Amino acid sequence: MWKIFVIIFAALNCYGLLSCNQQNSEKSANTTAQNPAFDQQWAKSFIDSINTKFSEQIAAGDSFALASHYWADAELLLDNSEVVKGNDILNAWGSAIRMGIKEMTFSTTDITGDPTFVIETGNYEMKDGNKSIIDRGKYVVVWEKRNGEWKLYRDIGSTSMPATK
Repeated sequence: MWKIFVIIFAALNCYGLLSCNQQNSEKSANTTAQNPAFDQQWAKSFIDSINTKFSEQIAAGDSFALASHYWADAELLLDNSEVVKGNDILNAWGSAIRMGIKEMTFSTTDITGDPTFVIETGNYEMKDGNKSIIDRGKYVVVWEKRNGEWKLYRDIGSTSMPATK
């Protein structure tokens, strides 16, 4: 009698677990159906066009245009500095231009996201007016869509150059 009870109990537990798993699978499928798929092709095109604009604005020395790509609550996180926020992002780009940056190129290595956020990973290279490399490194930026407009929410850059002594 005890063995039959154990077998029935085990069978009911297995049935219960399988039923829960099936409901979770159905819930997951419904959630996926409600969220539109990430459009990788659109994201790549968008990122390429913005990176081209960034490069043009750096060459033109236009720190206002560069800062306009950021939300008011955006953060710029760079090596050897505190977090740069809000209006100070304009000052940061102005300082970079006054430092002699005349050219900046971006090479995107990965793009992922959803309808609200796009995360871009890549490499950058900065040059002065003589085409000498000032800095090169890697970056991660988070683009956020608000009211139909995409702007930078977080901008994280890290140099790959050796520390100067």
